[in-house]
Amino acid sequence: MLTLYIVRHGETEWNKVDRIQGRLDSNLTDKGREYARRLGEKLKDTEFTGIISSPSHRALETAKILRGARTTPIGTDERIMEMHLGSWQGLTTKEIKAQYPAEYDSFMTEPDLFSGGDGESFTDMLERANDFLEEVQRSELTGNLLVVTHGLFIKVLYLILKEINLKDFWTEPTVDGTSLSIVKWENERFELLVESDMSHVME
Repeated sequence: MLTLYIVRHGETEWNKVDRIQGRLDSNLTDKGREYARRLGEKLKDTEFTGIISSPSHRALETAKILRGARTTPIGTDERIMEMHLGSWQGLTTKEIKAQYPAEYDSFMTEPDLFSGGDGESFTDMLERANDFLEEVQRSELTGNLLVVTHGLFIKVLYLILKEINLKDFWTEPTVDGTSLSIVKWENERFELLVESDMSHVME
């Protein structure tokens, strides 16, 4: 049996001001690091056979905090990077709405038809997510695998795991920074055990 511990990176400076990152990056805030430390403490007795992170700095820093004193190497996988948002990256949501009103409306109301412009479409990200999960299925990994990734990517994983249509992407709840989701792979099927848990912040 393989269990995936899927974590969104901690809050960043751009998250605080609603500035879109995508494939760009900004540093974790003190809150982002603290929440990661709290989750790390919660998971300190969990043995990980592997750690996979998005190559983005914000995800790698979160992964290192979660790893703590373990010596488990951290691998990276570009397939679990955040959605590439092209010219929107570096802009605030307010700026995107003003400069790309029709495209932003499509992004929010018809994700299954959103073209992606000079970035990715939701369909592109869905294909990456499927490819990642299919490799997990083919692998002979067992034990616990820590996966540190991004909010939109985790939401698209939920669609696959719950068998929800892409057009309903935005019906899924927001994935908060350092939230933990746990997925079990056993008997040729995935089972979502925990979804976007933030209890480590309340403890």
